[in-house]
Amino acid sequence: MNIHESAENYLEAILALGEQGPVRSIDVAQRLGFSKPSVSRAMSLLREGGFVVMDEGGFLTLTDEGLEIAERIYERHLLLTKWLIHLGVEETVAATDACRIEHDLSVESFDALRAHINRDMGIE
Repeated sequence: MNIHESAENYLEAILALGEQGPVRSIDVAQRLGFSKPSVSRAMSLLREGGFVVMDEGGFLTLTDEGLEIAERIYERHLLLTKWLIHLGVEETVAATDACRIEHDLSVESFDALRAHINRDMGIE
């Protein structure tokens, strides 16, 4: 289940967009600021990898494996963003920085950070 950061970003975008309704490639392109052809190519690769399925209407759905990756990355993104904001970082900067950090942390480091952040912010 080792995939590239760009694929993780696509899966995370599909998950986040899916919270608002059905997702098409154009929605992903708009959210990430990529061209439609770039997103179409990425979606093709994600479908071939078994991470995404596309129905006859062009709507994207994450497979179980795609959902697992997307949820892991999205959890990291939300927690790191919230923590950076708590530390006084401006919201858009916090979200951008969280996106950079979320992909490179080991499971062990993220688990330790999550426990610390939850204690520090009084969450749990």
